[in-house]
Amino acid sequence: MTTLKSFQAEIEAISHEKHIQSIKEAREAHAAAELARHHGKLPSTKNQPVIEVKVEDEKDEVAEISLEDLIISDDNNIDDLQSRLASKLLKGHGEQLISLGAHPSPQHTYTLSPSSTDDSKPIPTVGIPLSSAKLDKSIDKLRTVCQALKAELNELYRTNQDQSSHGCWLVRLTPRGVEEIMEVRVAVVGNVDAGKSTTLGVLTRGGLDDGRGKARVALFRHPHEIETGRTSSVGGEILGFSSTGQPVIPTSHITDNAEGHNHALAAAKREKLGWEEICKRAAKVVSFIDLAGHERYFKTTLYGLSGCAPDYVMLMVGGNAGLIGMSKEHLGVALALNVPIAVCVTKADSNSPSQIDMTPPKILEQTVNMLTKVLRSPGCRRIPVFVNTAQEAVDCARYLGQPLGSGGRLCPIFMVSNVTGHNLPMLRTFLNCLPSSQSDDKYVVDAPFEFQISDVFSVPFVGTVVSGVITSGTVHANDAVLLGPDSVGQFMPTAVKTIQRKRASVNSGEAGQSVSFALKRIRRTQVRKGMVLIGKTENPPKAVKRFEGMVMVLHHASTIQPKYQAMMHCGAIRQTVRIVSLDHPSGLIRTGDRAKCVFEFISHTEFLKEGQLILLREAKTKVLGVVTKVLP
Repeated sequence: MTTLKSFQAEIEAISHEKHIQSIKEAREAHAAAELARHHGKLPSTKNQPVIEVKVEDEKDEVAEISLEDLIISDDNNIDDLQSRLASKLLKGHGEQLISLGAHPSPQHTYTLSPSSTDDSKPIPTVGIPLSSAKLDKSIDKLRTVCQALKAELNELYRTNQDQSSHGCWLVRLTPRGVEEIMEVRVAVVGNVDAGKSTTLGVLTRGGLDDGRGKARVALFRHPHEIETGRTSSVGGEILGFSSTGQPVIPTSHITDNAEGHNHALAAAKREKLGWEEICKRAAKVVSFIDLAGHERYFKTTLYGLSGCAPDYVMLMVGGNAGLIGMSKEHLGVALALNVPIAVCVTKADSNSPSQIDMTPPKILEQTVNMLTKVLRSPGCRRIPVFVNTAQEAVDCARYLGQPLGSGGRLCPIFMVSNVTGHNLPMLRTFLNCLPSSQSDDKYVVDAPFEFQISDVFSVPFVGTVVSGVITSGTVHANDAVLLGPDSVGQFMPTAVKTIQRKRASVNSGEAGQSVSFALKRIRRTQVRKGMVLIGKTENPPKAVKRFEGMVMVLHHASTIQPKYQAMMHCGAIRQTVRIVSLDHPSGLIRTGDRAKCVFEFISHTEFLKEGQLILLREAKTKVLGVVTKVLP
């Protein structure tokens, strides 16, 4: 029987290989299209000599001296440091974390088994030890370079121990417009009544909750959500951080109790900054995807986790309830999709003067013990880190999602209270330092344009509007694109009328950004979730009816055989598929089995690519897999 860890590693390797191959092909097609556009014809690549340029020596030369070594060196190398920092900021989309001094090694500080940490032995350090005076001199040198680049230098933390000092600083550029704002997408999940919407309301508005859900009211999208207090749709909220690292929140929270019509929703709306105003003042935006916690809305939550392409998942656990109900389901889905996870334990301040937010110490201790046990289990293999200092928050943000020496991955745990504000500054510091997936190879800019549609609207006097994430390439207003596949597998020509990002009008968008497009000559009934917008290339896109996938059954009550049907989630695609055939020796698969299956869409064709992760669900059944081959 294959373990989930080994299967995840295998499908991740398959997905990475297919992704690299598709990137190579896409870049070649993009380069050919650019040449054709500028010269009027496609160049012939046959019988042309291939010129190889060796840059190995240059790479070795650049890799000799790191950015930190340039900062602490006594040489007057301001120009070299400025050019190196500028290239780092360009690669990191205007942001760079810099650690100076001898830091404790994260591989030894955070370990999977608690018994392996020995307090008697000193923890090994990483970096060059610096005295306090030497560190001050290096910081002055870095500040001079930042002023030349018109960037802000922010101190995240600094520790002075004996004769050694170390710390971490954040360099951030001020964006010239909304197009250049760095974006991090965080999906918020957890059981019903865990405090998801309330925590987001407190984070994005700066005020505290009254213990009765005042902070969550403005996040709801429907009247029945306000009446019941439960989220039933995929909500959205943003938290901006300025170039100095300060959260962009309303400066005052005024509620006039003398007004007779002072409804909770009206008070919350007055405390809210508009998204355009936040984007004007912010250099980085954290987009929260508020998902439903109730069991009846699980399919909506699953669609938000797969279709909205979150970079991270924040699991909310009620301190008075523990890891119960849908929290375990949401944790399992996040682990299956291999998305980095952070945990917030709400209602966790037992010293609260209000009885509303007080969790008994024994109950809170039981919740913490259960959470730690589940995270350390072989199925999760996460290293729980209870964040209480700025250094722990920054370390968790830097190494989140990266495997450490023990084989596990960090999982920060924040014990917060929305009534007293306990530990909320540490949570904001963590969110401020989270890197965006735009810096990874997951989203490629120099490739043909591709956009997944996750939501569709009909706006009066504007027309059909689609929203989603740009998976590759760039797009500008009035660009001609193809929309599809429709019910018969065809792609319709259209054009992008206008573009909006975070409700602010922009002229262009690039890979990794979540944007909205107004489309020309397209009716609302012609568009559905799961369709794609693709740039026009020489090779027309093809719709897929059948495909082959490598799958593993995470849970099923009995057996899965050919002709079995289940709902498939693959990015923004959500459609029922049928198993045509499977290559297991017994002709059927059970929980824990893996097989290569041929799937067929029930309703209509979709746009699929090799290497995409798929997740099948039907009641309690869950099947994880990857697309290995697209069949004609």
